[in-house]
Amino acid sequence: MIYLKGQSELRDEELSKDSQESNWFSAPSALRVYGQYLNLDKDHNGMLSKEELSRYGTGTLTSVFLDRVFQECLTYDGEMDYKTYLDFVLALENRKEPAALQYIFKLLDIENKGSLNVFSLNYFFRAIQEQMKIHGQDPVAFHDVKDEIFDMVKPRDPYRITLQDLIQSSQGDTVCTILIDLNGFWTYENREVLVAPDGESPADIEDT
Repeated sequence: MIYLKGQSELRDEELSKDSQESNWFSAPSALRVYGQYLNLDKDHNGMLSKEELSRYGTGTLTSVFLDRVFQECLTYDGEMDYKTYLDFVLALENRKEPAALQYIFKLLDIENKGSLNVFSLNYFFRAIQEQMKIHGQDPVAFHDVKDEIFDMVKPRDPYRITLQDLIQSSQGDTVCTILIDLNGFWTYENREVLVAPDGESPADIEDT
């Protein structure tokens, strides 16, 4: 189980509803996450298949990343229970946290070397390129993305990125998003165009 927040952030009756929903120890937050789980469980067997989990969030996590989730995380006959789903959601909704980055890094580290090299980055970004083609977009060259990632992280070794590099760079959440989520990558690529003058966050691309 991933623990991202301390006991001091336990539910406070005076917190607003929005605050409670963002607090992992509050009742509204627990209900929200469990409600998501039930909605994803289309066959109502109490477990999630890879196909069911693929509809999580905006439904734009790559199949390659989801494959890794089911390879590395605890499953039962190839399906995910609620406890495993909770760890998954904790990591994806708190990508700036070291514990969340550790969870995602393990999935990205396909060679189990404790670092990400160009091969690893390309392995995941190919799936983003394929999704871009499906959505009628011109794929961004991997070479450009690879250079941006290394520029953001500035790893101690110029040829590989460790978990510590990601954490210390404060760009780990962005790097992970670029590699696993088409919606997140699209938002990153268009960040300068999409940011409104008043500082509003860019809107998600429409689900297709």
